[in-house]
Amino acid sequence: MKRQQSNIVNLGFTITTDDGKAGVEVNQAIVNGTSAGVSMRTINGARKSAAVQLDLEVIADLQTALSEILASAETC
Repeated sequence: MKRQQSNIVNLGFTITTDDGKAGVEVNQAIVNGTSAGVSMRTINGARKSAAVQLDLEVIADLQTALSEILASAETC
């Protein structure tokens, strides 16, 4: 008999407007210290969209896009 124990951690980030009616939710599953996947969904009122699985390349592109948006917002 072989016993296997997995350490599973689920990280969830919910970013919403001040009234909490719109935003995004980002979730990451970590199994035994390794990322097992990242998903993102939009929040619109009481409705949530279907989760979209993101790979590392997409997450890096999203980070670049958000950084550019924030940089241009600071100069306005």
